Amino acid sequence: MALVPYEETAGVGLQKFHKPFATFSFANHTIQIRQDWRQLGVAAVVWDAAIVLSTYLEMGGVELRGCSAVELGAGTGLVGIVAALLGAHVTITDRKVALEFLKSNVQANLPPHIQTKAVVKELTWGQNLGSFSPGEFDLILGADIIYLEETFTDLLQTLEHLCSDHSVILLACRIRYERDNNFLVMLARHFTVNKVHYDPEKDVHIYKAQKRNQREDL
Repeated sequence: MALVPYEETAGVGLQKFHKPFATFSFANHTIQIRQDWRQLGVAAVVWDAAIVLSTYLEMGGVELRGCSAVELGAGTGLVGIVAALLGAHVTITDRKVALEFLKSNVQANLPPHIQTKAVVKELTWGQNLGSFSPGEFDLILGADIIYLEETFTDLLQTLEHLCSDHSVILLACRIRYERDNNFLVMLARHFTVNKVHYDPEKDVHIYKAQKRNQREDL
């Protein structure tokens, strides 16, 4: 979500981010994602967590057909695009400064009959939540969105607003620092949290969270 440089393994590991396009195959479609590291930084490149979460969705980790989903901090939009191709009605969100770039990737990669199921919309965590109905979505998706500690409170508030008692949250992340674990601890105070997948090659975890019901808290 934040449009700032990001600390990641230098050298070869960063070269892929400077390529203008990244190409993937998901849901029987070739997806070509435009990247723009120099202009938009971390919001405009495809991170491993997005690839792992997209793969998890394609493997049937959750039922997507007819599902109402939202992607938070979507960046390039890969996860939201894959979810739409797999049958979900998806709202793909990021901050205003990233929306035109995000929209260009969504429009370039979704066939016209599926574009009607995907909406690109501004969402700054903790701020313009009034644009979204409480508990609006069945599924909330986030890939590599828990790396800035100053956003954690706003992100948690956003998740609580968007979730109903039946909503499912899927967060894909690499645990790089203690602060990443700290967010999971914060999340677990309000949601039941379970790790449902781990990709050892990319060192990416996927966590599933759902709102705690009142009986659990008694």
